[in-house]
Amino acid sequence: MEYVVASLILLAVLIVGAVGLVVPRLRRRELPPSEQTGAGTTTLERPPVIPPVEELPPLVERPAPVEEEPAAPSLETPEPTAGRLVRLRARLSRSQSVFGRGLLSVLSRDHLDEDAWEEIEDSLISADVGVEASQVLVERLRERVRVLGTRTVAEVRAQLAEELTAALEPELDRSLKTSPHDGRPAVVLVVGVNGAGKTTTCGKIARVLVADGRTVLLGAADTFRAAAAEQLATWGERVGAETVRGPEGGDPASVAFDAVKRGIDVGVDTVLIDTAGRLQNKIGLMDELGKVKRVVEKHGSVDETLLILDATTGQNGLEQARVFTEAVEVTGVVLTKLDGTAKGGIVIAVQRKLGIPVKLVGLGEGPDDLAPFEPAAFVEALLGSDA
Repeated sequence: MEYVVASLILLAVLIVGAVGLVVPRLRRRELPPSEQTGAGTTTLERPPVIPPVEELPPLVERPAPVEEEPAAPSLETPEPTAGRLVRLRARLSRSQSVFGRGLLSVLSRDHLDEDAWEEIEDSLISADVGVEASQVLVERLRERVRVLGTRTVAEVRAQLAEELTAALEPELDRSLKTSPHDGRPAVVLVVGVNGAGKTTTCGKIARVLVADGRTVLLGAADTFRAAAAEQLATWGERVGAETVRGPEGGDPASVAFDAVKRGIDVGVDTVLIDTAGRLQNKIGLMDELGKVKRVVEKHGSVDETLLILDATTGQNGLEQARVFTEAVEVTGVVLTKLDGTAKGGIVIAVQRKLGIPVKLVGLGEGPDDLAPFEPAAFVEALLGSDA
């Protein structure tokens, strides 16, 4: 009996506990009351009204930014070459007239003894005319003064100018062979030692040709100096000339060949090829220069081979000219840096020693300071207008 009572009590406890757990959960799950207001009712706040979203304007696709192409360089018009040397005479005479005044002051003395003639000869030698050429000039002057008996400054100056002009061999052909022929352009090879201003002068030669009405294409065959091709291309752009170039350190002969081929294809008048600067005592480099010429000649003969000489090198320029002539048969000389401290007598020495005509002279740093060489105008500048 006691067992039954205990079981009933335990069962009652379990029922009460279960009811205590279920009733709170049911209260939490009651449905929300109706939305009525009044006594005994609970008012619920309505959820906030979300305003309608304004319609945004349709997206407009912006055009992709267009990269502006760099503006083409404005073309320059080189100065006419006719009379350039005359226009530049003042610049040359400023640096050379001391030579002229020195000679004339001696020659106009009342009595010319042996010491005076030696002084004249020394003046010529110091102007880089060369020993042999100076001796010949002095002998000719002595004979003229003895026969004519002239003493006035004007008469002596005229005689000296005649002798110097004759020593420059004015009868030599100084024209540049730049006209196309046989269905292909003329080919001009530009050679020279390191430091003579070869690439810059090559660019100036292009301006000379353009000023004379030629169409020009440049070949940057100096592949060993990183800036050479870029420098030459800049010169070409200024006058509208295309530049053919190759990879840095590439084969110069291949670039030269491609330049001539391109010149034939586009029909230009002249192909101007800039070669790497070389020291005249480097046999391998001189052989390579010969290779460049041989490869170019697969298209046809080279019309001009111009040697760039720095006038300030003096008699050393003769040795340079001799070695280059043996390698590639130089047809003309371009003398640079005749302004400043240069000594113009080297023109006489080059022509007398090697028989190579000086065809162009550089008288300054300006782009059009390269002039066709005119013997008489050069002598006038050499002696100085105020002599």
